[in-house]
Amino acid sequence: MSALTVEASTPLCQLQDAGRFGVRHLGVTQGGALDWVSARWANWLLDNPAQATVVEITLGGFVLVAEADCCLALAGADLDARLDDQPLKPWRSFTLRRGQRLRFNQPLHGARAYLAAPGGFAAPQVLGSCATVVREGLGGPDGEGRALVKGDRLECAGQAAGRGEVPLALRPSFEGEPLLDLVMGAQLGEFSGQSLFDAFNRDWTLDSRADRMGVRLLGPALQYQGQPMISEGIPLGAVQVPPDGQPIVLLNDRQTIGGYPRLGALTPLALARLAQCLPGERVRFRAVVQALAWAEMRDWFGRFDA
Repeated sequence: MSALTVEASTPLCQLQDAGRFGVRHLGVTQGGALDWVSARWANWLLDNPAQATVVEITLGGFVLVAEADCCLALAGADLDARLDDQPLKPWRSFTLRRGQRLRFNQPLHGARAYLAAPGGFAAPQVLGSCATVVREGLGGPDGEGRALVKGDRLECAGQAAGRGEVPLALRPSFEGEPLLDLVMGAQLGEFSGQSLFDAFNRDWTLDSRADRMGVRLLGPALQYQGQPMISEGIPLGAVQVPPDGQPIVLLNDRQTIGGYPRLGALTPLALARLAQCLPGERVRFRAVVQALAWAEMRDWFGRFDA
């Protein structure tokens, strides 16, 4: 076993995997990597299973020191990573020598980077996953929902030969204003006509009130004209509209039920892109049907398997 010591961290640096499933009937949410595409590429670079545990590093402020030589992989946001004093760009595997420091400073492009180790980082399984959900006290390095802190020791399976780099043509782009595909939902027809026009033809700005539960969007106030709702199950990516008319996109650490009307739900690929947006950035919605969303997912999974 080789290991890394955490020298600096923030509450936004956590162990994540593909998520915790089959437990929502117990009121337990799924957790897991917000940008699942980047997390999967990080694992792909080391021939890891897609669900292998990675470190999700949000906005930087994270430093590791190697106790022994190890092969790692980095994908996702460019957080101005430095291997000692040398720049380290994402979308590649690399070797961290004993005593070297890996430092993540601040966002240059995107918001979240994913660090993978051979076989995944070791962490206790809780309800079938090590995904960190702080609110529910599940997962993480101690199994009790704790984020990574200074002094934590991250163990991995040992040496591995990385694949080098993710081909340039397959890397997601975090540039420009994202167009987020939204599968239309059951309450869509209960919003006013002007609200529906605004929802899909106006810019939405990411509010600073955002975390792993959800992201608030600022823009035109949407007006719901239907009857009050009874709380019901909430899917990943649901776009709820509370009484103030400002949508909330619900993410991996969302509550399991809710009673606000929904425009629909973002597709998994749109959610991965949203996870790389910073407060103040603008996005737009594009209405799609579920069949097109599944076709797009099949295409992406084919890229991983190539």
